[in-house]
Amino acid sequence: MKYIQGGGIRMDAGKLYDVIGIGIGPSNLGLAALLDPLEEIDGLFFEQNTSFEWHPGMLIDKSVLNSSFLSDLVTFADPTNPYSFLNYLHKHNRMYQFFFYQKFNIPRKEYNSYAKWVASQLGDCKFGRQVTNVEDGTGDWYDVTVFNIETGENHSYRARHVVIGTGSTPMIPEDIKDEMNEDICHTSSYLYNEKNIKRGSHVSVIGSGQSAAEVFYDLLQDQKHYGYKLSWLTRSPQFFQTEDAKVGREIFSPDFVDYFQSLSFDSRTSALPYLDQARKQIEPGVLENIYNELYHRSIERKDPDVLLQPMTELRGIRSLSGGNYELTMHQWQKNMSYSHITSKVIVATGYKPNVPKWLKKYKDKIYWEDENTMVVGKDYEFLFKKERPNHLFTLTNLDQSHGTGATNLALSVYRNQRIINKIAGYERYAIQEDTIFQQFMPDEK
Repeated sequence: MKYIQGGGIRMDAGKLYDVIGIGIGPSNLGLAALLDPLEEIDGLFFEQNTSFEWHPGMLIDKSVLNSSFLSDLVTFADPTNPYSFLNYLHKHNRMYQFFFYQKFNIPRKEYNSYAKWVASQLGDCKFGRQVTNVEDGTGDWYDVTVFNIETGENHSYRARHVVIGTGSTPMIPEDIKDEMNEDICHTSSYLYNEKNIKRGSHVSVIGSGQSAAEVFYDLLQDQKHYGYKLSWLTRSPQFFQTEDAKVGREIFSPDFVDYFQSLSFDSRTSALPYLDQARKQIEPGVLENIYNELYHRSIERKDPDVLLQPMTELRGIRSLSGGNYELTMHQWQKNMSYSHITSKVIVATGYKPNVPKWLKKYKDKIYWEDENTMVVGKDYEFLFKKERPNHLFTLTNLDQSHGTGATNLALSVYRNQRIINKIAGYERYAIQEDTIFQQFMPDEK
């Protein structure tokens, strides 16, 4: 690649890409994999981390995806694509092992290995590159500034379209943000702190959802080796399990995403809490494993040194002498506050969208649903007040616009199909319709 020097930024001389992807998580990695066999679309993808890593702090032994292996990076768009999970198994001589494994859900560690295998084969995926700015070009393109972490140089690239796939970051409540340390960590860094956590005398998991359950179950299994007390406290009314009925799971379909997007902004916003039963709760298998462990332990021990308590909210953390912490808890249904003494804390408070700072410069050019939510079109593009042929697509912060299609791995391929078709100007990857047995509104007459 040839560069010219200019203003401290090395410019790509004359090259105009069709699309540049910012961030290489499963979404943009899948986009790169689907673009790889297409000669008509020239793409380039940048990731600030030096290698592909998918939630490395939560790759707990024996934890599994809550999606089928069919929801890999490419299969729903093109089952013949060489970057399918089945081809990964074939290339690694694991096809028979997976066949006899007899499960649809694959281990998280294996999904991470699969994605790293795909990333290693895609020359258009560049790691150790941080996108620091995206400016409107003088023509129908964007100027993308990229910082090379290894060399310390800035480079500028041009692209007709840009796809934001910057994922999410841990969401830490403001009243405990200053207290985070090696004893008090978010689930996203659990494995990095695991040894220290398990050396505690009392370990407390705060929050609900799949991550909280997986961490709690891992701690529960190792409790007999370390001897700590173990608590799981959540403000949720119950330890809710994910909707697992087959018909209920049909909301993770292109049909439902299309229906959801057809609703008004107020209707979409009010519908989101009802979708959480399927999106943000705990897989039944994990809850079953937890209960079975507690049941077998209860045969010989009446006091298992385990506390499970819903309806209880964390209000604050205070450091005590001797390496302990005082947690101010509030049981909201009884309106009762009390102190909970523990030595280690894992907060499972979820994630928030990682929205790039440079996007703020487009604020007055883009339509907004309200003061905090930008309008996102059916093809995952921001809607500009002045129509333009060069699009800014987003795979981040989509809850309000696409509901169940926001982060679900099973719908990641569908999101990429729509983006590729928009870029190509025709249906390069066929969008399947009428894919489920139910409908969400009466037929128009």
